[in-house]
Amino acid sequence: MRLTQDNIHAEFMRAGSLQRAGRLEEAAALWREIVAAAPQSPEARANLGGALQELGRFDTAEAELRRAVEMKPEAAWAHHNLGRLYQLTYRWAEAEAAFQAALARAPGDAKARLALGYNHLAQGDYAHGWPLYEARKEIPSQNAPPLALPNEWAGEPLAGKHLLIWPEQGFGDQIQFARFAPVLREMGADVTLVAPVELTALFASLGVTVVEQPTGPITLPAPDYWTLLLSIPGRLGTTLETLPQPPYLSVPPERRAKWVGHAPEGSVGVVWRGRASHGNDAHRSLPSFEALAPLAEAGARLVDLSDPVGDFADLGAVIEPLDLVVTVDTAAAHLAGALGKPCWVLLPWFRGDWRWLAGRDDSPWYPSLRLFRQPAFGDWESPIKALAAAYAAQFHS
Repeated sequence: MRLTQDNIHAEFMRAGSLQRAGRLEEAAALWREIVAAAPQSPEARANLGGALQELGRFDTAEAELRRAVEMKPEAAWAHHNLGRLYQLTYRWAEAEAAFQAALARAPGDAKARLALGYNHLAQGDYAHGWPLYEARKEIPSQNAPPLALPNEWAGEPLAGKHLLIWPEQGFGDQIQFARFAPVLREMGADVTLVAPVELTALFASLGVTVVEQPTGPITLPAPDYWTLLLSIPGRLGTTLETLPQPPYLSVPPERRAKWVGHAPEGSVGVVWRGRASHGNDAHRSLPSFEALAPLAEAGARLVDLSDPVGDFADLGAVIEPLDLVVTVDTAAAHLAGALGKPCWVLLPWFRGDWRWLAGRDDSPWYPSLRLFRQPAFGDWESPIKALAAAYAAQFHS
């Protein structure tokens, strides 16, 4: 189709739809046509850069994103998009400069503040990262809306106070940050932790009141204070050195009895894919269960845990007797770590999560975890070979 002033807007919309649907090659091809027809459009160049970025064509993506900045230097979004490319490819200093440039043009931009927060958190700079991380509350896609209640907790003394902790984000996030509920109880708070039904049985071992998350309006008694779960470490001034350590969760005895004998003795539980609805699943999941053949060849008896077995208390009971859990970046990694279970995590090079920090093969959040990272975009063969060699050395030497 020949692009004209009459149809270019419709093609803009179509290219965006293709990109959101994950049809990246088609989207990039259409964005190239749009850029050729409208070479002075910084928006078209930025969108082309975004598609190329997701395809791993980082040099050409950077060229387009830089061109968008040059064409519209006053636009905060242009600096933010370039900063995200730098951040997702571990160019931390350049990313920070780009985000600061975005904020200089739009100081209230929540997405730029959150992105800058990720930059600090990924490098372990929690003192600067936690305050900026609060910007997530302003972004609907973060699934962290603040409650319509007074008295959000800002770090006030808690002795004798009723504190309500409200859930946010995904299951893995909630498992990771549930460790702070007992800390607040030890500070003297009467803690009520609200959790989705998939987590309530597991969280019963935390020693606080656990309430199933309602589907409608909250009907609990008004607390003295409330907080979103992932805001707690920032309020406590948590650093890498002061993280509460696992194990802080345990499997309910009745679930342990339910799953006795589910996996053969000496098995390795494997989670090779995440939820397809997860925004990063195209990068974090393995292409297939068979991609882990080198681990089986190293002597591991693999049990596929990718399909749900019940709630997370059930999954905890299944993995508890295993020799090892091997997983991509899913809630299973957080569950194993919270239980103190040996777990090896395969991490993508592109779009790595700040929770695993930059350039480490261990996790200060979970001492029982070991991290195996892709060395380059899309390369699962290398970390799987390294993981298989480590398994052979540890379990079959």
